[in-house]
Amino acid sequence: MSAEGPILAAGDGVRIRVRLTPSGGADRIEGPAVDAAGEAHLKARVRAAPENGAANAALEAMLAKALGAPKSAVSVERGHTARIKIVAAAGVSLEEAMSKLLGERP
Repeated sequence: MSAEGPILAAGDGVRIRVRLTPSGGADRIEGPAVDAAGEAHLKARVRAAPENGAANAALEAMLAKALGAPKSAVSVERGHTARIKIVAAAGVSLEEAMSKLLGERP
């Protein structure tokens, strides 16, 4: 993942680099951003606290809904306890993900 964009095609779906703010007061995707190292990510926040995987589960459900994918198709692959996470979304094309999450075409 790099400044090219927070969403990359991978296998049968996409990988999304997300910076998650747990206990954020609302469940919402705030949009793309770039960190100090030049890495692009999607900013998101959830109401759930970072306890027992609740924030990760809320992120998965929120992304699944935004992508129009089943909850079982979206999962946190890396960064379970970190703010920056890599989320896999199976069965979602790069074009669909960019359109639905970023409002743009690849």
